[in-house]
Parts: sequence; C-alpha cells; structure tokens
Amino acid sequence: MEARGNDDLSLPKATVQKIITEILPTSAGLSFARDARDLLIECCVEFITLISSEANEIAEKEAKKTIACEHVTKALEDLGFQEYVQDVLGVANEHKEHQRSREKKQSKMEQSGLTEEELLRQQEELFGAARVKYNQGPADAAT
Repeated sequence: MEARGNDDLSLPKATVQKIITEILPTSAGLSFARDARDLLIECCVEFITLISSEANEIAEKEAKKTIACEHVTKALEDLGFQEYVQDVLGVANEHKEHQRSREKKQSKMEQSGLTEEELLRQQEELFGAARVKYNQGPADAAT
C-alpha cells in the first residue's frame, strides 16, 4: 500500500464516534479509546482510497469519465470484498429511492396553487400592512 499523498483526508471524528457508540452494546460497558477511534478513521480512509482507486481504473479501462455504482461493485469484487456487494447495492437502491421521493416533493410555491404574480401581490399586501402597523407605533397599535 502506497503512502497517502494528502494527510488532510479524514472522516469527521464526531460521526465516527456516533457510529461506534451505536454499534457497541451499552450493556457490555465497553468503551472505545480515542487512539483506537483515530486508527479506525485512518483505516476507513485507506479503504475508501483503495476502493475508489480501483473503481477509477475500471472506469478508465471502459473509457468512462464518471465512476458509476457498477465500477465500485466491480472494484469490491476484484479486491476480494464480494461479501459487501449486496449491501452496497441495497444502500445504493435506497439512496436512489430517497432521491426520487425528494424530487417529487413540491415547493411551497407549487403547493399554493397560486401564480408567481399572485404570490408577489400577496407579499406586497403583507409588507404594506406591516409597514402601516409599524408606522402607527406601539401605543396606536394596541387600540
């Protein structure tokens, strides 16, 4: 394994700590040392680098400019991590479904059923009412 050229590569410590905490059974009374967490982060970064480098080589051999899911799964298989492929595909499908559902959500403007001009007119009316109320002052506004 060659040395990383960029030592700035890392994962957020708080996120990794949260994952560790979720995995460790609370009943066991186990804790995870900071240096062990830091080592785990380094291992994760190295694993990501290894997989992405292999996926990049596969994409380049296919004359592709974008690394796709199939390049990542092929990289996992080529590097001997075939047991992860089904989980990776499952997570990829979940992500695609989540993205589709996000695209279907309408904005508040679309949900209102009003045209942009009607919404702008309503906004101006609200600003006008607020301006009048502000200019009346606190004593006048109470009456």
